[in-house]
Amino acid sequence: MTIILASGNSHKRKEIEKILPDHRILLPSEAGLTFDVEEDGETYLENALKKARSLGNQAEYPVLADDSGLSIPALNGEPGIFSARYGSEETGRNLEAGERNAYLLEKMKGVKNRQGFFVCAMVLYLSPYRFFIAQETMDGIITESPRGEGGFGYDPVFFLPEYGQTVAELPWELKNQISHRGKAGARIRSILKELKEHQ
Repeated sequence: MTIILASGNSHKRKEIEKILPDHRILLPSEAGLTFDVEEDGETYLENALKKARSLGNQAEYPVLADDSGLSIPALNGEPGIFSARYGSEETGRNLEAGERNAYLLEKMKGVKNRQGFFVCAMVLYLSPYRFFIAQETMDGIITESPRGEGGFGYDPVFFLPEYGQTVAELPWELKNQISHRGKAGARIRSILKELKEHQ
């Protein structure tokens, strides 16, 4: 099945391709579509649904949208739904991933409770009244310095005690099994399989 990913993020597309290997994943630009949505929802799910509906209303293929981020209880849930834009208000510009990680680690200086969790809300959108939702999490610890070259975003500062590695140090096969996006994607993968069987 051809699916349009409601994102312009090539890193995210690569992850989704590995999570849904039996499907062709297109970015909106590759399908000749304009995609520019203001993510002004109050939850991950609201943002994912808004992205899915915006693209779904102009696409001839099913749309897959997700909204994900990192929440840290000791920072009152920051960066949360603002994960991709974290630090931009203070600096007046959108930070690169490494800069966001440095900004986060600076805010975490001296904080003893370093627990955090990733959240991914994922929506498979078929029509205005037919869509499927999966939301998953992954728990971990915020490191004191970045580690690893893989992944993207906050992966280098998110440590998984049970594996003794940051997410950026994990093999991608393992990451896509245990990550918030991988687990949500697995649920969507099951739905896609069921849809195909009952066409």
